[in-house]
Amino acid sequence: MFHEPRFWESLAFVLFFIIFGRVLWRAITSKLDERANNVRSHLDEATRLRREAEQMLEDANREREHALQDAEQLIAASRAEAASLKERAAREAQETVARHEKQARERIEIAEKNALLDIRNEATRVTMKATRDVITEKLAQDPELARLLLDGGLDNLSKNLRRQAA
Repeated sequence: MFHEPRFWESLAFVLFFIIFGRVLWRAITSKLDERANNVRSHLDEATRLRREAEQMLEDANREREHALQDAEQLIAASRAEAASLKERAAREAQETVARHEKQARERIEIAEKNALLDIRNEATRVTMKATRDVITEKLAQDPELARLLLDGGLDNLSKNLRRQAA
């Protein structure tokens, strides 16, 4: 047994582990503990990051809801403003139509008055021409009547001039 190299190899192996085993065991366990601590810190960091992400998600959802409410309020205000503008435009259009209609009626009235005045002037002109023609013809046929009318007119003229002078 003491002469066999296997015995000595086994003894050396056992002694090696007895002497250096604790050092090796400490080194191995410290590395494993360090790795476990590292994994634990990464898990803690991941958990913290997850909580932060959840908080950020909640904040983002709240902000989105707030933005949606703001957008709905803006849309409602825009619709109300559009309705107001539509009403005002309709009212202004009606007022414009009424004003144009009034102006058209006034123009028509003026045109009617001008037409009546033109008709009266033409009727007067035609009547005066017809009267002149008739009087001229009558006076040409009866010189005595012409003399009486001329004398009567001159007498009336002199009486009117004296009255105006007095």
